[in-house]
Amino acid sequence: MKKLQLAGIARAMFASRRTWVFGAAMAVAGAVHAAPVEIQVWHTLPDANKAEFEKLAKQYNKEQDQVKVTLRAFASQAQLQQEATAAVKAKKAPNLVQLNDNHSPEVVAEHKAILPMYELLAKYPVKDLNWFVPATSSFVRDGKGRLLAFPWMAEVPVMFYNTAAYKKAGLDPNKPARTWTGLQGELLKLRDVADLDCPYASSDQVSIHLENLAPVNNQQYTSNNNGLDAVTKKSAAPAMQFDTLYMRHISLMVSWKRSLLFMAHTADNSADKLFAKGECAVLTGNSGSFGQFLNTKSLAFGVAPLPYYDQATQTGGQPFVSGSALWALDGRPKDEEKATAQFLAWLSKPVIAAEWHQRTGYLPLTEAAFRASDVSFYKSIPGAQAVVASMSTRPVANSRGFRMANYDRIEPVFNQQLNDALEGKTPPVSALNNAANQARAIATQR
Repeated sequence: MKKLQLAGIARAMFASRRTWVFGAAMAVAGAVHAAPVEIQVWHTLPDANKAEFEKLAKQYNKEQDQVKVTLRAFASQAQLQQEATAAVKAKKAPNLVQLNDNHSPEVVAEHKAILPMYELLAKYPVKDLNWFVPATSSFVRDGKGRLLAFPWMAEVPVMFYNTAAYKKAGLDPNKPARTWTGLQGELLKLRDVADLDCPYASSDQVSIHLENLAPVNNQQYTSNNNGLDAVTKKSAAPAMQFDTLYMRHISLMVSWKRSLLFMAHTADNSADKLFAKGECAVLTGNSGSFGQFLNTKSLAFGVAPLPYYDQATQTGGQPFVSGSALWALDGRPKDEEKATAQFLAWLSKPVIAAEWHQRTGYLPLTEAAFRASDVSFYKSIPGAQAVVASMSTRPVANSRGFRMANYDRIEPVFNQQLNDALEGKTPPVSALNNAANQARAIATQR
């Protein structure tokens, strides 16, 4: 009888233990399942595009439970880079950071904190990834063509114009001027017929009035094949080539300032707000400003390529693809690297990348994303589809981008010289010579 009782107790204890072990195992499994791998993405997106990125991150987190994406916004690139440097030293670095094009991507990739994108994607490939602008994305590729960063914020300079203002001035809103000379005639009508105080404004003035003046007019911006030869060959540092084309253009812009046609010019995207409010009829800036304008319900606008000079070329050339990209940081755990690649793969899905392109104005990430874009969307924005489609063609050498060492220090110099010329402090020729000479000195510094 005692043996039976002991046997029963033993079975009960075993059953209880088995139940506890099973329950504990399930609890552990549940805990593991409930704790997705968290990755951090730091960025400096403008408000409209920031809202779209937050919406996509929220959607991704909701669709799956393996990875949790946490976004952190910064007011400026300087602030982001300062925080990122401190985080790397503390071994608490984010997984992805948005960095602006500094025209020396190989230098960025050589930093010990950077994990080149081609290395990350070699470990965790994104299937069937056919980039939309492979030949023009040199701002995120090295001399061997390898992808260094994820071109999620690739953009091009364009001309935005207020279609309602064009109609008021008696202009065809479907046929904006293609040349700077033709644009001058339209600005005069916008000033005199439509009675606008601000016919024309420009954001990102260095990009518009110096950098892209060259490729749009089918010329090179710097020597040594726009500096691309200097990446792989031993040669002198590339130098600026501010020739007659530049002198003509800056002189024209100065005359527009004096004639009250060119009313606002900024180094950043501040002038965008004037266009969004309807105060300025024409704006040259970057395509990434599209999201802000799209969210302004009272604004009807079109998109056109940057104007060119018919004295320099019969047809306008492609501008440089630039902007910013997501760079992966090294030294993160393997599960975070995999999670980062999974998130990038999701962003690359045609429907997701197409939505991002259409809501922000950044270029489509892949060919499939461009094909997935809604045709009705393009029809509602005059000229948008033609501008984007033109970027899918293989560019000539002049439009493949440019390289220049220390360009992050050269650009402020160019901006100051442009301001001095446009505000009448320095003659255009002197301003351009000053800019070229200072750029040459800064580019050779180590």
